[in-house]
Amino acid sequence: MIKRVSATESTSDLIKELLAVHGPLLFHQSGGCCDGSAPMCFARDEFRVGSRDVFLGEIADQPFFIAEDQFEYWEHTQLIIDVVPGRGGMFSVEGPTGKRFLTRSRVFTDDEAAILQKEPPRRACDITDIEGLRKTS
Repeated sequence: MIKRVSATESTSDLIKELLAVHGPLLFHQSGGCCDGSAPMCFARDEFRVGSRDVFLGEIADQPFFIAEDQFEYWEHTQLIIDVVPGRGGMFSVEGPTGKRFLTRSRVFTDDEAAILQKEPPRRACDITDIEGLRKTS
């Protein structure tokens, strides 16, 4: 199975730390507003995904979404979520840790892209199997 989003080991480690403090989490790839284009991490019960947001998959068992218009830019790449020293987005829960999430990417091969074309990602409005997921109407 080809993953649209993956995580480094350091990302998985930080997610474990954040889970202990905040409970279930949710990731959303920011589109470049206040905090630039960054993967934002929220306590799952404190964020609503847009009904048209695209579900890319999970990292460390936590759901990862991206806005539909952003997905159009990124759909040809696998997002690789990493952790680097620094201050995260002001709304992202990792901010106080002195670390921040960072999106790296790699272009899918032609074979991978062909397979993914046949397996379009789900939109948030179609998802019912993620516990505690809150969506806009």
